[in-house]
Amino acid sequence: MTCFLILVPLAVGPAACGSDDKTQDAAPHDATAHVVLSIDEESRAADPDKPLEITARDDHRITDVRAVDAAGRRLTGELSADGTRWRSATPPAGATRYTVVVGTERGDGTPGRRTAEFTTRPAGGKKLTVDLGPENGTYGVGRPLTAELDQAIRSREQRAIVERALKVESTPAVEGSWRWMDDRTLHYRPRTYWPAHATITVRGALKGLWIRDGLRGAAVEPVRIRTGDRIEAVVDVAETRMTVRKNDKVLRTIPVTTGKPGFRTREGIKVVLGKQAAVRMTGTSIGIPEGSPESYDLPVEWATQLTDSGEFVHAAPWSAEYHGRENVSHGCTGMSTENARWFFETVRPGDIVRYVGGEGERMPVFGNGLGDWNLSWKEWREGSALHGTGA
Repeated sequence: MTCFLILVPLAVGPAACGSDDKTQDAAPHDATAHVVLSIDEESRAADPDKPLEITARDDHRITDVRAVDAAGRRLTGELSADGTRWRSATPPAGATRYTVVVGTERGDGTPGRRTAEFTTRPAGGKKLTVDLGPENGTYGVGRPLTAELDQAIRSREQRAIVERALKVESTPAVEGSWRWMDDRTLHYRPRTYWPAHATITVRGALKGLWIRDGLRGAAVEPVRIRTGDRIEAVVDVAETRMTVRKNDKVLRTIPVTTGKPGFRTREGIKVVLGKQAAVRMTGTSIGIPEGSPESYDLPVEWATQLTDSGEFVHAAPWSAEYHGRENVSHGCTGMSTENARWFFETVRPGDIVRYVGGEGERMPVFGNGLGDWNLSWKEWREGSALHGTGA
């Protein structure tokens, strides 16, 4: 015999919105006998290679299903039109404990509920390894987050599974999105630069997660970074001048020289990648043949790197007469030794250097450093598998 309690509200005035349907106030009855899960009921174990299926019987229909694992990951699914069957969109994670709450309804509208727990068996197959970046530390407000995968993920559906499992939190909170840069690389940035002195944490809830047949997620090491002051340098190429600001206050204006015809400095927003107090620079490293009139081999001081291809901000005492007057370099931004040292000591990886007013090609978004900020927010989100095409 099944019992249930009818809750009768106390009358506190005229019943303007009264109803004769008492079932809407009924506490859910135990529907365990009327809801069947595709698990071994005795061992409470489930096959991680098959979707979870839930079936209602005996004049019951399913109204809602919530299946969540210990990490808070929800197993989504689809309910049949007649409400008798629910099936998860993907298999559950391997070696993972789940709690499932199934809401039901009888033919007379009486609500029911079944709560069940089960653990999936360990899953076989390959493991998707994800390395998050950058390393823990303090960076400038332009530093994107990165996720490097050891397996190619090409379909939008699989990309959405991976992307959804990569969780980013920041204090203060800001709007942000992942973007697929290629089949194995994602970058994450906010709509605008990170706030100064923010704390950002990225985690991967991928362990055991089904991505495709034969591929499951591996555990991911989390990353936590902070941002420093907002440092932004703007180089006006036509005016041969750099203006450096800290938290929107001008710190210094510096005469510079940038790339000459044939070696124009790229336009757009770049992010500081790293710094070297002393480095040897050669023409052959950027494709200039040895012995060419343009060939060079120089010891360079106070070099701040902006691109993988070799654009730096550095001391260039050999071109001092052109600083603030003419662009004569092979693509780097040259300045006096004193100014180069000051810039080197002022900026950190992740700070922003923006080039305007020149004739160089546009800084690419991916493949030559961190060009992430050269897309509008709409364009950026289009590369997300959750918000756009994911391509």
